[in-house]
Amino acid sequence: MNSNIYPLEFEPILKERIWGGTKLKSVLNKSVFSDITGESWEISTVEGDVSIVANGVLTGKSLNDLIDLNPEGILGTSVYKKFGKQFPLLFKYLDAREDLSIQVHPNDELAKKRHNTFGKTEMWYIMQADEDARITVGFKEKSNPGEYLEKLKSKTLISILDDVKVKEGDVFFLETGTVHAIGAGLVVAEIQQTSDITYRIYDFDRLDANGNSRELHVDLALEAINYNKIDTYKKYDKSLNQSNPVVDCPYFTTNLLPLEGKVLVNKTESSFTVYMCVEGGFEIEYESAKFQYIKGDTVLIPAALKSFVITGKASILEIYIS
Repeated sequence: MNSNIYPLEFEPILKERIWGGTKLKSVLNKSVFSDITGESWEISTVEGDVSIVANGVLTGKSLNDLIDLNPEGILGTSVYKKFGKQFPLLFKYLDAREDLSIQVHPNDELAKKRHNTFGKTEMWYIMQADEDARITVGFKEKSNPGEYLEKLKSKTLISILDDVKVKEGDVFFLETGTVHAIGAGLVVAEIQQTSDITYRIYDFDRLDANGNSRELHVDLALEAINYNKIDTYKKYDKSLNQSNPVVDCPYFTTNLLPLEGKVLVNKTESSFTVYMCVEGGFEIEYESAKFQYIKGDTVLIPAALKSFVITGKASILEIYIS
């Protein structure tokens, strides 16, 4: 066994947010020390927030270091060919004690032109939902820049946006340009392109602890918004002990693996795989070594690790790049 190729865990990068709470600790077992912790960045190479290995002989090394030393072994042959030494995805858990701001993300072309970065296509898997918890996703009916600006000015933008009640297990796929907001009372697993570019449109006139309102990006958002009505909800099967397709897009493929018992996994070396444990617990056995995970854990399977056994009773998101 190559001692440098094994299932990799990383130190969570915890982020305080004005809308954050304590569920990342109570629901997902994170070591949270603040009452307004909104995000746990599980796997990231965003500048200034690069993940550090937390298990095995590579403990203390950054994900960028690992990719530098063995790009095809970590990323996969086709991922390396497409993205070079960039890790193209960002994995997070979010706890929304309050509503997030209404926001939008630019597409690749606009993000490249303005910020020299990727756009931000993303998906949400609802891990926990308080009664009557809701999200905002897109417009109720086709809109336009004029209506958008008029409703913003009169503080009635929310009236033309689609407000959806959600429950545990719901999945929403948000292409760039989709106006959106995670509502209060939700814990969400988020998979997205590696980008931290967000245009904040409306923040409910909130003030931070210092009495300041957060910056808005109304004009930047104008060109980034998709004003069409968009269907973001994803239906999927839950067949036991197999990968059920949930989202398949150019940026990532996400399956749900409902696990009861044992599954043998064989894969190619074309892409890394990430597992996010959204319920229960499981164990990966690889060449007689065992690695254990519980709800809220995220693990990166290097592309060079091609065959292993997963055992347990869990719901697992399985993510890779096709």
